[in-house]
Amino acid sequence: MSIHIRNVTKRFGSFTALDDVSLEVADGGLLALLGPSGSGKTTLLRIIAGLEHADSGTIEEDGADITDLHARSREVGFVFQHYALFRHMSVFENVAFGLRVRKTTDADVRSRVEELLRLVRLEGLGGRKPSQLSGGQRQRVALARALAIRPKILLLDEPFGALDAKVRVELRQWLRRLHDEIGMTSVFVTHDQEEAFELADRVVVMNQGRIEQEGSPDEVFDRPATPFVMDFLGNVNVYHGRVENGRAFWHGIPIDYPEYPHAQARDARVYLRPHELDIAPLAESWNRPGTSLSARVVRVTRSGAVTRLACRPHGSEAELHVDVPADVARSWNFEPGTNVAIKPRRATVFLPGPEYVI
Repeated sequence: MSIHIRNVTKRFGSFTALDDVSLEVADGGLLALLGPSGSGKTTLLRIIAGLEHADSGTIEEDGADITDLHARSREVGFVFQHYALFRHMSVFENVAFGLRVRKTTDADVRSRVEELLRLVRLEGLGGRKPSQLSGGQRQRVALARALAIRPKILLLDEPFGALDAKVRVELRQWLRRLHDEIGMTSVFVTHDQEEAFELADRVVVMNQGRIEQEGSPDEVFDRPATPFVMDFLGNVNVYHGRVENGRAFWHGIPIDYPEYPHAQARDARVYLRPHELDIAPLAESWNRPGTSLSARVVRVTRSGAVTRLACRPHGSEAELHVDVPADVARSWNFEPGTNVAIKPRRATVFLPGPEYVI
């Protein structure tokens, strides 16, 4: 089932949670609403579910207007961040709850619940209470409960936000496989870009009640449409520079930029991702005058397989962050005080007007 959101606005008092938002979710797609707290993503999800009502605009499912339809009539399954399980009920009865409300026969309830417990890998645990399960198991119970009524759309609000990092990774891989098996149209809210890019077919980045960018994970990451998207998608080094004659200049170092072929120089903002910078001891052969930036390492931080180097360009007080594989950092023996050369493999440039990416 496809979803069409058209010109939706929602205010809470003087606060505008959604500002004329339009969006389409393809039939069978898995779409992520990504953004910081207060960006409007959960409000939009709740409006799709019928748990909130828009001040203006429409919601359509397969061309049918459901804007004023009650949540119980929308055939939507909703999974909350904190499970929202009934603590006094067994796992079996939690999953069966929606079926019993719909007066489903006992035989059909048992058949459906047992089917779902197998699907979410909780067979044999139907008699337990939620308190006897791990966080990951409780979230799978919440998912089974949402699927029990055979919804046409599955909505998930920060479904892994309350879980430990390792469990989050395992569950989102499992959810992606489950989605591929059942092919249900799904929308989930997250503030975690890694989660969005790993799970979703399409990513919608939201900010202050508006959509900043929509696209595939590769499109959004490789070609950010606005400075906000670029900055939101992880750590980034930001500098003021200029563009002219088909080149952008960062600390005087030229970077090919054919999108601006004009002779008149213009100010620009240059964004450099830490993993898209090359770094080596200053004496290395590839360090040629005018092609790299000389700097000094001021701090070395190891984070698993990646080592982050905080460097200070000579003559500057600003820090420049460079990410390198831990084994590379060890082989170069980087430590505070090491003089290095840095040059960008890729940069993103935003002009004070139309935005371009190189």
